[in-house]
Amino acid sequence: MSDARDRGGHYIAGDWRDSASGACIAVEDPATGEVIAEVAEAGAAEIDAAVSAAHGVFRARTLIDMPPFERGLMLHRVADDLESRREAIARTVCLDTGKAISVAREEVGTAVRYLRYYAGLADKVEGRSIPRGGGLVDFTIRSPFGVSGQVVPWNFPLELTARSLACAIATANCAVIKSPELAPLSGIEVAKACEAAGVPTGAVSILTGYGAVAGKALVTHPLVRHIVFTGSLATGRDVLRSAAERVVPCIMELGGKSAAIVYPDADLDLVVEAVKSGAFLNAGQNCNAMTRLLVHEAVAGEVLDRVEAMVAALRLGPGIEDNDITALISRQQLKRVDDAYRGALDDGARLVVGGGALLDRPGNFMPATLFADVRPETALGQHEVFGPVLAVTTFKTAEEAVAIANGTDQGLASGLFTRDLDLGMWTAEHLWSGQVYLNGWFVGGIETPFGGVNQSGYGREKGQEALEGYVQTRNIGIKVSARPNLPPRTI
Repeated sequence: MSDARDRGGHYIAGDWRDSASGACIAVEDPATGEVIAEVAEAGAAEIDAAVSAAHGVFRARTLIDMPPFERGLMLHRVADDLESRREAIARTVCLDTGKAISVAREEVGTAVRYLRYYAGLADKVEGRSIPRGGGLVDFTIRSPFGVSGQVVPWNFPLELTARSLACAIATANCAVIKSPELAPLSGIEVAKACEAAGVPTGAVSILTGYGAVAGKALVTHPLVRHIVFTGSLATGRDVLRSAAERVVPCIMELGGKSAAIVYPDADLDLVVEAVKSGAFLNAGQNCNAMTRLLVHEAVAGEVLDRVEAMVAALRLGPGIEDNDITALISRQQLKRVDDAYRGALDDGARLVVGGGALLDRPGNFMPATLFADVRPETALGQHEVFGPVLAVTTFKTAEEAVAIANGTDQGLASGLFTRDLDLGMWTAEHLWSGQVYLNGWFVGGIETPFGGVNQSGYGREKGQEALEGYVQTRNIGIKVSARPNLPPRTI
């Protein structure tokens, strides 16, 4: 068991296992292209073993019958273990994903906070009493679905694993998690923490495999009764087709094409600060990244000059050296972003600063890139790039700005910058996205609901609202006798 654990095996039903096929996945450091680890590659057999074990735990009511506060204490123990290994895990996350070491440290901290937040809510998932009149007692209970199949993305694998796992355990669901093949090492760290915390055998399994094989086996498994998916729209559609066949509820987060509106009275220092993190954190590989900057024509020149100066000063290099612009996750992702860059040039966008893929050096690097005069209908104005590329478009009126911001098929996040409260509130109400940021970016937190509208998906992660997606309301009605059949007695 310990050998498989050290080799990056699967954590299935409390045991560390190699794949039956013996197949492995090589894990590359995105900053160098060097192989830093190998992990076992899950196939349908490993997924079936994990789901079957989880289903057995669910049928045995192991988590359901556990007092909710004890489920919370268990999540606190998972958090304790991650926290005790914080620096080592941060280094693993940095090398696994390519992100800056400071961002990796924040990710460990966020994962711990998710676990502690939902630990505190485990004993607060309540039903309600429904008045029905004499002779009737009626109430609701909030019940788990069973086995929750969770497909985790590669951009923030540690915190997103912790987030959905915490919600599942808090609500007495069992979880089978497929870690991303491009960044699988975070999942192993969470599995170690679950083992150390004494999570009941089989309640949580974490495996690594390719989406087309392991991911498909998970979301189509007949014993999986709940799906959590974060990823691309194309893959999300495939997941939803499979779920529809079996009528399985899903929580879907499918990315975005988020826009920020800059009005003439905006604090431009805040704008530049928000652009730096919103557009370029983690090399732009964020679902709710600021990908479009819509600037009123009265301040367009000054905004563009300020943003250009900021972008030109960003340091590019390996995440372990805590650079501003770090490597993209893979060579394939680098090519996708480079194709978007070249397509923008072909569509007439004006390159202000930056450029294409840097193929003359190790790793998957592309400089922070700023385009101006981007027409909203072009590919760069419509489609998610998932890289360090920002598109700037000007507007004349608030109505025009909102129309451009809402003019894509997605709606995960949006934002605006103004000192005018009336204008800010009007704009926030008219921006059609799951979250709206005012005078900043990434303004939401663990405590605030997160999710999309339109083709950015549905269901909510984060906040108390997230737990709603992990439980189903069941009703119990009791007919009671109007008068108890007891002999009279003197009081």
